[in-house]
Amino acid sequence: MNNDFLKIDNVTFAASKKNKVNNVSFNIENEGDIICLLGPSGIGKTTILRSIAGLEKIRSGKIILKNKVISSKDFHEEPENRNISLAFQDNSLFPHYSVIKNIEFGSERNKKKKKGLDIEEVIKFLHLEHVKDKFPHQISSGEAQRASLARALLSKPDLLLLDEPLSNVDQSFKEEIQVKLKQILTELKITTIIVTHDSYEAFYLGNKCGIILDGQLKQFDDPYNVYHFPNSIEVVNFLNRGILIPAIVTGENSLENDDLGTIKGNFIKHYPKGSDVQLLVQPEDLEHDDKSNLKLEVVDRKFRGTNFIYTLKTLSNLLIPVFVHSHHIHQHEVDEKFGIKRPIYIDHIVCF
Repeated sequence: MNNDFLKIDNVTFAASKKNKVNNVSFNIENEGDIICLLGPSGIGKTTILRSIAGLEKIRSGKIILKNKVISSKDFHEEPENRNISLAFQDNSLFPHYSVIKNIEFGSERNKKKKKGLDIEEVIKFLHLEHVKDKFPHQISSGEAQRASLARALLSKPDLLLLDEPLSNVDQSFKEEIQVKLKQILTELKITTIIVTHDSYEAFYLGNKCGIILDGQLKQFDDPYNVYHFPNSIEVVNFLNRGILIPAIVTGENSLENDDLGTIKGNFIKHYPKGSDVQLLVQPEDLEHDDKSNLKLEVVDRKFRGTNFIYTLKTLSNLLIPVFVHSHHIHQHEVDEKFGIKRPIYIDHIVCF
């Protein structure tokens, strides 16, 4: 018998013809795992959560939770019998209850289950102390979103579904809440699926990440592999963490590009010598070296606190991003020349 905690087996999720994700299959192997689903708005991510929660019926395949079929073409377990909690992106608080009453409703739904969460602790870490006696119409969208998250956590579900849980949260709170949320979900083994458009959030929170594009689950893997080993050009373009440049394979561990010259490294996939390929160059792949004879023009510079992201233009007008720590002594201005260290070595060479 398969002992996966959750199994999505060849399911088509559809709220409408436009909002449809076809033939989706993935597993959550262990209780307490956190899965993040990434994709552009309107692609069907929320429909997947609604279907798992039982709010939408599925047209094909099976959803199996703890070795029990909860959805198939011919069977539909009602939402109230699934012990699955879904926190919506939009305000889903009861308008006639105060914030604290809304949160307490979550804990009262499942008093028999003991997951070790304390109401006051959750209110504190979500920064809701100052609004707990107010009503939903008296608080901000970010506060309402955090209150919905608190209610969902305290319902002690078998499976927690979070739809863009921090999208309205102020940046000053967001990272702190991410850290505490991951800690709570991990320590209490609350199995969770999170829908987000924020790849940084997904890479931090998720044990596995799924990329949904063009009505399909394009890639499902751990965050490191999704970032460093994207399996398609579509995933590369969606993540927007690099550029594809033309190159020719010149050997088992080398390529040649007209602008950058020889590039060496370890190919993820074998290509015959002489193959024309598109090479993925990510911001951390090229190193800065002012003494190098390979000089590229700076066309943009973004300061990100701990680092700069320079955009460099090649002779053939390719725009290549390069990461440099912000404590670097020589900060290049736009229109200056920027040296690239030679020989260029990329640890894992990804080509298409």
